[in-house]
Amino acid sequence: MELPIRTSQTVGDSATSRRSFLGAASKAGAAASAFMIIKPQLVRGQGKERLKAGVVGCGGRGTGAVLDMFTGTENVDLVAMGDMHEDRLEGSLLKIREGAAKLNQPGRVKVEPDHRFMGPDAYKKVLATDIDIVLLAAPPGYRPLHFEAAIQAGKHLFAEKPFAVDAVGCRRVMAACEEATRKRLTIMTGAQRRYQQEYVETVDKIRSGAIGDILATEAHWEGTPVIQQKARNPKWSDSEFQHRAWYSFVWICGDQIVEQHLHNIDVINWVMDAHPVKVTATGGAAWRPREEIYGNIYDHIAAQFEYANGVRMLSYCRQFDRQLGYSNISELVIGSKGKSDCRDLGRRVEVSPYVAEHTAMAASIRGERPYINDGMAVAQSTMTCIMARESAYSGRTITWDMMMQSQQDLMPKDLSDTAKIPVPPLPVPGVYKFV
Repeated sequence: MELPIRTSQTVGDSATSRRSFLGAASKAGAAASAFMIIKPQLVRGQGKERLKAGVVGCGGRGTGAVLDMFTGTENVDLVAMGDMHEDRLEGSLLKIREGAAKLNQPGRVKVEPDHRFMGPDAYKKVLATDIDIVLLAAPPGYRPLHFEAAIQAGKHLFAEKPFAVDAVGCRRVMAACEEATRKRLTIMTGAQRRYQQEYVETVDKIRSGAIGDILATEAHWEGTPVIQQKARNPKWSDSEFQHRAWYSFVWICGDQIVEQHLHNIDVINWVMDAHPVKVTATGGAAWRPREEIYGNIYDHIAAQFEYANGVRMLSYCRQFDRQLGYSNISELVIGSKGKSDCRDLGRRVEVSPYVAEHTAMAASIRGERPYINDGMAVAQSTMTCIMARESAYSGRTITWDMMMQSQQDLMPKDLSDTAKIPVPPLPVPGVYKFV
């Protein structure tokens, strides 16, 4: 029996939601025995064996994802880690151990020295271990490569957003998401609003007509800069510097609208149950200094998207100095009978959405709830954001069809320590060429 694929799911109204998932499993009946996952002994609704997880990318989000997994699940252990740099991996491992101890679960950190991998091939070594789940949290430029490899290796995965920084990479991820469906591999994403109770209930009500026909939408992320490095160590090669200061470079971060504002744009795509068909955008760097450490990304982009049914989304993101004080991180949907901020029609609960998504992921893997593959939805939101960036950079209106045909591939061909990796100039509309 084929089980339904869910792209979003109510997370429960208390910290006991995990138990409600387990209780629901007992109702699966005959369908339970038909659902097999990676290990034959883990049958839908019966899997009690501990699952093993590995993490690729040991920065803040990789570390946080592991601790969220520990908080939201009971039977998943960390057994492998991979990162470009040893100091990042060891620092992350220390924080994970400290966090696990605070959770009273120190025994769940089982990363032996021979399962700590460094360098550009670290992801391959993590995937070659006997893990069931891989958490992908390396910088976004690497997401298509790691995502594709994880699905080929038959691993369930949690993938941080965004899924790519260019059109070629995004299409690779879309193809991998389809392959994951065929293999019945669970895909959970870092678009955690999809597992935040107030969002889940509100979006469902909007789509059921609570505020009438949707007339217009807005998405905002106006916040402060993300700067990982305040200076370049003169001993660092171009490759090491750009990896350590990855948020400043388009090839590895995708720009703010892709790396950060995706959260809000994804909510509107979720509400619309669609992706836009075209966008016209503008932007630039007003606050961001033209110095090496700040790279070649914009610090503000305004965009007007249009969906196939004619509904438009006004999108605005910016990263200006925090001393300016203004912040707006929100969504808005205007309907023929009212409006909603996409949270006001749902219940607020104590369960963190960052934790809830890991609870749901483990339950999907074990067959204790309907199968989850949120990959294609977030891949489409990633492409939506890239489409707007390319419009702002080029000064052109960009369509979805243009993105699906684009040959843009931003990954440098040589990332060795001896390679010179020049930083392209800040994009200038009319000079910058869409490809």
